[in-house]
Amino acid sequence: MRNVVAGTGAPIACTPAAGGRIRQPTMNPVTADRRHFEDLVVGETINLGSTLVTKEMIISFAREYDPFPFHLDEAAAKKSLLGGLASSGWQTAALTLRLLGDGFLNKIASAGGLGFSDLKWKKPVMKGDTIWATATIADLRRSRHHPQWGIVAIDLDVRNQKGQPVMSMRLANLVETRDPETGTQPTPEQPYDVEHGTIAPSPLRGEGQPPTGEVKT
Repeated sequence: MRNVVAGTGAPIACTPAAGGRIRQPTMNPVTADRRHFEDLVVGETINLGSTLVTKEMIISFAREYDPFPFHLDEAAAKKSLLGGLASSGWQTAALTLRLLGDGFLNKIASAGGLGFSDLKWKKPVMKGDTIWATATIADLRRSRHHPQWGIVAIDLDVRNQKGQPVMSMRLANLVETRDPETGTQPTPEQPYDVEHGTIAPSPLRGEGQPPTGEVKT
């Protein structure tokens, strides 16, 4: 009988213990039936679904977190550069994060985020717009110092109902490996560069020096 990870069909890697017996790897029971690092593929694109942005949502968020007139008052918003009531860019990001969680991160063995880069607000999200998002796996590597984790770089593309780009960014996220003791991949000496979305050191700082607050992996 072949052991597989529930929901994936992928075999569970086992390693021989002393005496030739097979030792089953210890897996997180919360994420055991989710996709792991070994199941992800560079270039894979995931449709994250959509959400309608209403006037009430815009004003409620703005009152609490981003109280500018063009997010709070329709008359003032019409006279602004935006030309109408528009959501805060941070609200667009928060709504996208919810789509990402529901559509992808809560379906893989995610262990938490490392940061984001290249955040761009390309077009205002107006009252009544529907935004939808896709996530594309841009890079995968196994952590050099913590083999129980891999690092996935995700490119997010957010558009409105007309297909116009409204926001994009790159996220770096930790994901559990199924078996830290097998299946290693080549890993660079440099830490993951969240700022530039690559594994190369940034020319803006000293060789091998991670940005402030970066998790060493």
